[in-house]
Amino acid sequence: MATAAVSIRAAERGDVSALFALILELAHFEHLEDAVTGSSEALGKHLFGDHRYVEALVAEIDQQIVGYALFFTSYSTFLTQPGLYLEDLYVQERYRGQGIGKALLQHVAKLVAERDYGRLEWSVLDWNESAIAFYETLGATVLPDWRICRVTGSALTTLASG
Repeated sequence: MATAAVSIRAAERGDVSALFALILELAHFEHLEDAVTGSSEALGKHLFGDHRYVEALVAEIDQQIVGYALFFTSYSTFLTQPGLYLEDLYVQERYRGQGIGKALLQHVAKLVAERDYGRLEWSVLDWNESAIAFYETLGATVLPDWRICRVTGSALTTLASG
């Protein structure tokens, strides 16, 4: 396939359905379909509501969204600086290998620099060797000693009520 021109831009309200469809594709790729309990409506509220919890960039080819980066502000007490946490980076399989993922990451990194933040972080599944190798070529360090801790659902309710 010939490489078509890709454009990266901030997500707009009209992109929410396409973004949520890509989130579902990502969940399928990661074998986590059952973990998706959210909705397009909730995503739209969190991207564009009165309190914006997340931001997103979209990658377009011929006015079709083929990938996205979704991120939010985090904070490092060690740096005493905010940062961005990249929750999702996804490019549809047929468009991979064309530099779209790298372009999305570069745009997020530019936002970190423009905002004078201290770091950009994200997680990667340990079995996703191609993604790990890709991230390392971009200068990322995969931290082997850190594990993600997560409390959701009934465990969160129990913890909160304790």
